[in-house]
Amino acid sequence: MSTTPLHPIEKALLRGLVDSQSPATMASASKSSGLGIDQTRRAVEWLKEKGLVRTKEETKTSFSLGEEGKKAAEQGLPERRIVVFLENNGGASYINDVARQLGSEFSVALGIARKNGWISVKGDEIKLSSSAAHEVEPEEDLLQKLKNGHVQPQMLSREELQLVQALMKRFKGLIVEEKQKEIFVELTPAGREISHETLGDEIDAITPQILRSGEWKSKAIRALDVSSPAPNVFPGRRHPMRIFMDEVREAFLSLGFEEILGPITHSALWNFDALFIPQKHSAREMQDTFYLSESTADLRPFKGVVGAIRSAHESGGETGSTGWRYSWSEKEASRVALRTHTTAVTISYLAKYKPDEARVFSVGKVFRNEKSNYKHNPEFSQIEGVMVGKDLNLRNLVFIISKFYSKLGFDKIKFWPTYFPYTEPSLQTMAYYEPMKSWMELGGMGIFRPEVTLPLGVKNPVLAWGLSLDRLVMLRYNVTDIRSLFGANLGWLRTLKI
Repeated sequence: MSTTPLHPIEKALLRGLVDSQSPATMASASKSSGLGIDQTRRAVEWLKEKGLVRTKEETKTSFSLGEEGKKAAEQGLPERRIVVFLENNGGASYINDVARQLGSEFSVALGIARKNGWISVKGDEIKLSSSAAHEVEPEEDLLQKLKNGHVQPQMLSREELQLVQALMKRFKGLIVEEKQKEIFVELTPAGREISHETLGDEIDAITPQILRSGEWKSKAIRALDVSSPAPNVFPGRRHPMRIFMDEVREAFLSLGFEEILGPITHSALWNFDALFIPQKHSAREMQDTFYLSESTADLRPFKGVVGAIRSAHESGGETGSTGWRYSWSEKEASRVALRTHTTAVTISYLAKYKPDEARVFSVGKVFRNEKSNYKHNPEFSQIEGVMVGKDLNLRNLVFIISKFYSKLGFDKIKFWPTYFPYTEPSLQTMAYYEPMKSWMELGGMGIFRPEVTLPLGVKNPVLAWGLSLDRLVMLRYNVTDIRSLFGANLGWLRTLKI
């Protein structure tokens, strides 16, 4: 018994090939094996991979009459129809009358008829020559031969093949050349050897009936070739960005944080003013921020906070600061914008709950009017978070962010001092980007200044950070252009390992 695993349709084809003429066409193999033509093709491909059959392809050429050829076989070639027309008109006629009779075929037909000596032309008159032939021309004989069906080249003489080529060039649709590919299949020596073995029935699947009857004890169970190639399957799945967002959430949740949500539009109060960003700061300008031109926010429910923020900006209020020393505008603070950072969500949270202790984070889209390039987009995702506690310091912040990155598999991280209007001290976090062999900026962090927290009613230190999510995805998947994360590159999405 062969040790090569064979499917039932492979066995059927092998039996059929033993009994059929070799090599066999697909049609004859299908007939001798009792398989459908699609099953036959499938079995041939499987057996080819196992080296049990081989195939060869032959192209068969045949000639038949096209629509114009059928017309010519019935009515005669155009030059013959000139002769018939002249005979029916007393042997002579005017050129215009003959041209109207033949239409677009007249010019070529006139030349051939003159060349054959069938007619003569004098002035505007055509006359039938006394030597006009009435015998069937070779071209006419060929048309009658092709009239009865497809004729293969080997059935024609060399002269006839030359006539075929000439008539095909004469005008389209006279003679049609058809090429048909035929696949022949035959057993290899290994296939013939297996075919002479006992290709008995095997059990393809263990069913309750087979178990009850005990049939499995007396029959062989078909082996499965687990090394055989299988077709690629591309089922629907979540986008890598969505999957990575869930990893970010899981990392912060495992560190004891709680996720908070917020809208994508905020008043400038929460997006800028509450962060002690002066109203003339360049970050507020139209080139950085998308404002909603027809919308303003109602700040009356936050009257106490608004007053404290005003004082912090103008004179420092009760924060111990001198403030920015300008006249703060509530109208400017009520302008509505697409959030430029998710810090607006955490600031709103702090103003609402005034916690003594808290660990919260937010993940979401932010919008900035930036020029798109390989590491910038006007729309991107940000990871925001704050920690509130009595004795928190910068070391705690560096530890928690390092721990967060480590949970995501990023260990080549470094920090260095920087400046933000709303934190002091402030740090920038960087990660090594292998495709570019350089360090990539990931986001900023620091301890909120008293000018930020005290007007909100928060007394304890607040550690805060705003980190890029898109750039982390670039690091994870070795993407060199952030824009490719949002394109319709199905090839990349299908081959990406999740």
